[in-house]
Amino acid sequence: MTSQTTLPLDIQDMIDDFAFLSDWEERYTHVIDMGKNLAPLDPSEKNIASKVKGCVSQVWLVSEHSGDPGDPVITFRGDSDAHIVKGLVAVTLQIFSGRKASLIESLDAPQILKQLELDEHLSPQRSNGLKAMIGRIKTEAAAALA
Repeated sequence: MTSQTTLPLDIQDMIDDFAFLSDWEERYTHVIDMGKNLAPLDPSEKNIASKVKGCVSQVWLVSEHSGDPGDPVITFRGDSDAHIVKGLVAVTLQIFSGRKASLIESLDAPQILKQLELDEHLSPQRSNGLKAMIGRIKTEAAAALA
């Protein structure tokens, strides 16, 4: 697959890790475990400005910009009140966090999620919430480049 060769190594490693898991239950457990490893947000960061609209569960994303103001590195942190969704936050952060805004904009999230084999197993609500998180991240990257 050509898109795999252009992905950052840590994303490709995550895809390879998921490919090693033999069934959806193992992937589901892995996603939850990834969420457990997220650093918690400070309670003050869980506010209206950081809340992701479009998620059924509570999801918060905060970001910091550094480096070149024309194409900053954006580091995201996030949390959720639901275990599987917190895991999806972790997956999303592994894809996008700590990258230049231009790379964030160019990453094909649906293709990456397809390679992780997550897209076909999520409920419509979780799928919509995941799209909302990705949309928020991509919007922030586009605004940083504007």
